Amino acid sequence: MIVTSRDNVAGHEILQELGLVRGSTIRARHIGRDILAGLKSLVGGEIQEYTKMMAEAREQAIDRMKTEAKATGANAIVSVRFSTAYVMGGTAEIMVYGAAVQIEASK
Repeated sequence: MIVTSRDNVAGHEILQELGLVRGSTIRARHIGRDILAGLKSLVGGEIQEYTKMMAEAREQAIDRMKTEAKATGANAIVSVRFSTAYVMGGTAEIMVYGAAVQIEASK
């Protein structure tokens, strides 16, 4: 499955657009991570625990979007975008969405 933020795939022609597909996950902070993050905020720098948590959330959302696209018969997803939203104290939703399409190599 090809996934791209571009509106097309180089060297390929879009045969059919199958509709919007999306995937999301909601993640909550963890008390252990909060303690480490609080300590890290005192000295500055990247809070790796949160970076890892958000990277895992993005991958899970992408996997869910791919599953939805495959169910439509798509072999690619174009115009992919991410969105993050605050849900409630300590939680955030990561959403990814794009257009499911069928493509073939240009002749």
